[in-house]
Amino acid sequence: MSRELIVYPDKRLRQKSARVVKFDDGLGALLEDMNLAMIEHNGVGLAAIQIGEPLRAFVVNIANEEGERLPENLMEFINPEIVKAEEEILWNEGCLSIPEFTEEVIRFTKITLKYQDRRGKPFVIEAEGLLAIAFQHEIDHLDGKLFVDRLPLLKRKKFEKEWKKNLKANAKP
Repeated sequence: MSRELIVYPDKRLRQKSARVVKFDDGLGALLEDMNLAMIEHNGVGLAAIQIGEPLRAFVVNIANEEGERLPENLMEFINPEIVKAEEEILWNEGCLSIPEFTEEVIRFTKITLKYQDRRGKPFVIEAEGLLAIAFQHEIDHLDGKLFVDRLPLLKRKKFEKEWKKNLKANAKP
């Protein structure tokens, strides 16, 4: 069983994550916990803050053509920074921390990301499509933002109203 997933409206999701400075076994264990939680909840990606760790780290594993998330496709990103972004696109997103809600938001279809691996070695990766979207979504988490923050005001108000209604409907007496 994986670590507990933090769910909206938990205030920790609004916390800006700190840079990783210790590249040790503790970081490796955190990345393993993040991967387990992502798999357990059938996610494409997961930021450390989503399991209560306010560190600039996220994992991504996009399913192959057969819908499988293979261990060899797991990608880990420490202290990521977008250095180039181009071509806006409207993309339908969801989030493990906001279950059962999806909406279209504007993202970039192509990005260049610099980051470090679990040992602190620097890398640069270019991504497009779903991979680029996943990177942007997870980096938003590291900055204390949620995809619903990118919604136009009326859609955001509609989301808030529906979310509160669902909370009341699912509340136990």
